[in-house]
Amino acid sequence: MASHRRPKQPSRARVTVITATAAAAVALTSQAANAAPSEKPSKDEVKSKVDKLYEEAERATDKYNGAKEKQDKLEGEVEDLQDEVARGQAELNELRDGLGSMASAQYRSGGIDPSLQLFLSADPDNYLDKASTLDQLSVQQVAALEKIQGKQRTLAQQRKEASEKLSDLADTRTELKKKKEKVQGKLAEAQKLLNTLTAQERQEIADKEQRASRSASDRVDLGNEAPASGRGAAALAAAATQIGKPYVSGGTGPSSYDCSGLTQWAYAQAGVQLTRTTYTQQNDGTKIGQSQLAPGDLVFFNSLGHVGLYAGNGQVLHAPYPGTSVRYESMSTIGSFQFGVRV
Repeated sequence: MASHRRPKQPSRARVTVITATAAAAVALTSQAANAAPSEKPSKDEVKSKVDKLYEEAERATDKYNGAKEKQDKLEGEVEDLQDEVARGQAELNELRDGLGSMASAQYRSGGIDPSLQLFLSADPDNYLDKASTLDQLSVQQVAALEKIQGKQRTLAQQRKEASEKLSDLADTRTELKKKKEKVQGKLAEAQKLLNTLTAQERQEIADKEQRASRSASDRVDLGNEAPASGRGAAALAAAATQIGKPYVSGGTGPSSYDCSGLTQWAYAQAGVQLTRTTYTQQNDGTKIGQSQLAPGDLVFFNSLGHVGLYAGNGQVLHAPYPGTSVRYESMSTIGSFQFGVRV
């Protein structure tokens, strides 16, 4: 028989929860519908962020270059020490052979000195400290033993020094890897930002950079300021022959450059050896103010993050950043001027 019971009504609390949930869902849907979509950065905003990343990458590159220079120096020192150890070991072997010949001669003449026999059969490092044996040795034997002992001590010191240098080298290589990864990370981040632009926008930026490089190299007015020295003039003239060469992080020429790579290469053509990084090149001469600048002086920008060559009339010849090439550029557009250095 069919039931005539009325269906159970939902409780007041349950109705309240359902109503509140439905209202919340409607509100969220309304907010999602009315929310403005996130705006894509403009081309100028992307370019500004990319320039900032390139500046950070250049700083990281400079630290990488410093670590690389340290690594190269340590590798040379380790190699020299290892050569010294090898030569010292050969000399020690020769001295021991001589002592062995001396013992053989004694044996053939009727026996070997007991003290010399002790030396040949045991570690001689502290042998000479046993004064009681000295009276039993000839002057020639004492001299040979002292020479061997001195050579052993020298070799021990050289081996210790080589071991310490190798440890430093291992640490430097680890540091070098981290700094290289940081440079690559900054450049990858910049490229990711550029990839948010359309192909047309990226081409517009590239065309603008190309026009800047071309106009700077073809029509720049350097005025008639006199160089402060012949080497400064020679370095500037050498750098001018590299206009158009691309910026590459870590580049030292002659096919590509980073900022300090260009200044180092240019001064090398003038017979002057600069250090590798902006942080060390600041100490390669005498610091001067902006009003004292003369063609060929080094000019530093952005908290020592960038360096170029002052070319005259407020112009700098430099390797700017990735995606550009060696060119002249107004000091006013490069960044915050720090100081000049006269080499």
